[in-house]
Amino acid sequence: MSTSALTTGTLWLLPNRERSLVRRHPWVFSGAIDRVTGAPVPGDTVLVCTAQGTALGLAAYSPASQIRARMWNFDAEQHVTAAFVASRIVAAARRREHLLAGDTDSARLVFSEADGVPGLIADRYGDTVVCQLTTAGAEAWRDVIADALGALPGIARVYERSDAEVREREALAPNVGVLRGDAPAPELLAHERGLQFAVDVASGHKTGFYLDQRDGRAAVAQWAARRNVLNVFSYTGAFSVIAAKSGATSIMSIDSSGPALATANRNAQLNSVDIGEVLEADAFTALRGLRDRARQFDLILLDPPKLANNAKQVEKATRAYKDLNLLAIKLLAPGGVLMTWSCSGAVTPDLFQKVVAGAALDAAKFGSSTARIIGRLSQPSDHPVPLAFPEAEYLKGLIIQSD
Repeated sequence: MSTSALTTGTLWLLPNRERSLVRRHPWVFSGAIDRVTGAPVPGDTVLVCTAQGTALGLAAYSPASQIRARMWNFDAEQHVTAAFVASRIVAAARRREHLLAGDTDSARLVFSEADGVPGLIADRYGDTVVCQLTTAGAEAWRDVIADALGALPGIARVYERSDAEVREREALAPNVGVLRGDAPAPELLAHERGLQFAVDVASGHKTGFYLDQRDGRAAVAQWAARRNVLNVFSYTGAFSVIAAKSGATSIMSIDSSGPALATANRNAQLNSVDIGEVLEADAFTALRGLRDRARQFDLILLDPPKLANNAKQVEKATRAYKDLNLLAIKLLAPGGVLMTWSCSGAVTPDLFQKVVAGAALDAAKFGSSTARIIGRLSQPSDHPVPLAFPEAEYLKGLIIQSD
């Protein structure tokens, strides 16, 4: 067994705890570790070994997290250097080049473990990259990451939005601001399939826009024509804009954030469409009010924020998902379509389908028509899911049609 001179310690697994790593799963949980030798600090590269001393690869060390190490590679002889990290970023960006053509200039360039750079999210909007560093390993390579992103063809600036709650689990403080280049324009625009959307890189959700709903937006365009549309958790109104552009008869958008709805109106203006009624309200309360007034819609879009951050929150989240979908199904007109999503990674696709099925069954008990799945939705190709890392698949959606 030989170790890289660039490692600062060795992480030794307990007996028979290497199976997931042998299968190329990139996480090492604290409960699988026997001991750590050497003196690694957060973000350092460590050698990961079985109890018998077999080297499994190199990982980024994070002593504050339950995920104690995230694998950089499964070859202990392949050193983790600045050139190694930069090459992963360049390769990931090249895999997305086909998405950034014609009338689309926005895509996810790096998707953390799925692209071999654990803890790095990097989204491109035109000539601007907005990145999030969520782990100690990514934090340790901050300057290398910033330089590599800034050197990509066509990039003028790199802006950091490392303010997600997940950083707390890594004992990392928030970081927000310009990393490379100048400050982004007050109104940054994302262009997608001939439409444009305002992106708030400084304070918007995630990196300012939901790039992971690209396929969802395409599905809305297919279904919205001549339908009365209800967009719940509408955020900045991308679904509403697309529904209007696609010939919807009427549109109602509901969100609890006034600023988000103001951006929705701005997006309508940018695309020269009328998105109809915009309602600032709690989604549960608003849906109950519509139910009590016996309103009906031909197309309902239900895309709530993450309701379960971990396994402990799944039970509570499933109750909320069921309530939301029950209310939505009750509002469907005969032959109406519900597009419903969960972005909670802890809620599996199978569980989500069972929750929605339970909601449909309960709705039928109260006189609503039955419903069936006519399509499935997921995250787009710039959010890939490694075969050995199913946790990367967090977004799941169903297209439901009533009788």
